[in-house]
Amino acid sequence: MTPDRKTCFRVGASLFALYLAILYWPTAVRLLGELLGAAFPLIIGCVVAYLVNILMGFYERHWFVKKPKEKLARLRRPCCMLAAFATLTAVVLLVLRLVVPELTLCVQLIFAELPDAVRALAAWLDRGHLVPAEWIESLSSIDLREHLETMLKALTTGVGSVMGTAISAVSSAVSGVVTAVLAVIFAIYLLLGKETLGAQCDRLLRRYLSRPVYDKTRYVLSVMDDSFHRYIVGQCTEAVILGVLCTLGMWVLGLPYATMTGALMAFTALIPVAGAYIGGGIGAFMIMTVSPMEAVVFLLFIVVLQQVEGNLIYPRVVGSSMGLPAIWVLAAVTVGGGMMGILGMLLGVPLAATLYRLLREDIRRGPMRAGL
Repeated sequence: MTPDRKTCFRVGASLFALYLAILYWPTAVRLLGELLGAAFPLIIGCVVAYLVNILMGFYERHWFVKKPKEKLARLRRPCCMLAAFATLTAVVLLVLRLVVPELTLCVQLIFAELPDAVRALAAWLDRGHLVPAEWIESLSSIDLREHLETMLKALTTGVGSVMGTAISAVSSAVSGVVTAVLAVIFAIYLLLGKETLGAQCDRLLRRYLSRPVYDKTRYVLSVMDDSFHRYIVGQCTEAVILGVLCTLGMWVLGLPYATMTGALMAFTALIPVAGAYIGGGIGAFMIMTVSPMEAVVFLLFIVVLQQVEGNLIYPRVVGSSMGLPAIWVLAAVTVGGGMMGILGMLLGVPLAATLYRLLREDIRRGPMRAGL
């Protein structure tokens, strides 16, 4: 069968584009990096819109359930979107309000008490004759307070030009604020017109894809969207459970900063597996300012709680909400974290759930081979 001119043109254009990509690969990579850098606020806006849309959809299902009057119908989407943004902002501010002041006080306390602790350690080593006398003398003669003040001044002023450091800090802050504002504005536009954008994308796919390819693409995208939606909801549920268990356990053990540490653990637990250890490390640092032995008890408690969370709660809560067996949840977190770090942990589970569902449906639809 002789191919037509359109097919020959497509094949030739594809081969020529592949040749150019191979020949100018460094330039293509640089241009792609610049394009992604320029579109970074828009990418962040898409992520923000997807996350806010989950909570906004929840509010829309429970607000204005019955068809309201025309004037109220126009306020349904803005009100629900505003409530979703307000809820997320309130959660972040609450965690910061609970954690940041206490953490600041603990750092100040450590800087104030460290010189006396070092002198007490030197006296204890001298009484026990555990180290040579000249070591004890040199350790006692160190003015830690002066060194700490010098370190703080170096951190705040920088080792280079003060003006250069200030300009760099201001530039980074302004760039971050501009990126955040653009991302939020783009997310708002996406949320307000998500039905229109969805219809436009659907028409685009229908125009340039054949019917079988269009149906498969829509099915894969719907499965992926459902997997990510279930994963985010399950991850937030698991984080709340972990924070409550941490708070209750610390109350039972009589450890300080129970409420604050529980809120921190719930917030950092949004990062799979590693998040609990990050929150546990900060909590142990704060408890150490009260009692080092209680900090050791807290670390042992966190190790036990993390084992329970990682092997029982997380696979069952997240896995059951996504229809993914617990063993594949652990495998996805392990492989994703090994390949891409924290980002791989966040994306590994929903991508594995998508692949698992697609393979399961394909196996159920297709005929079994003889002998299997």
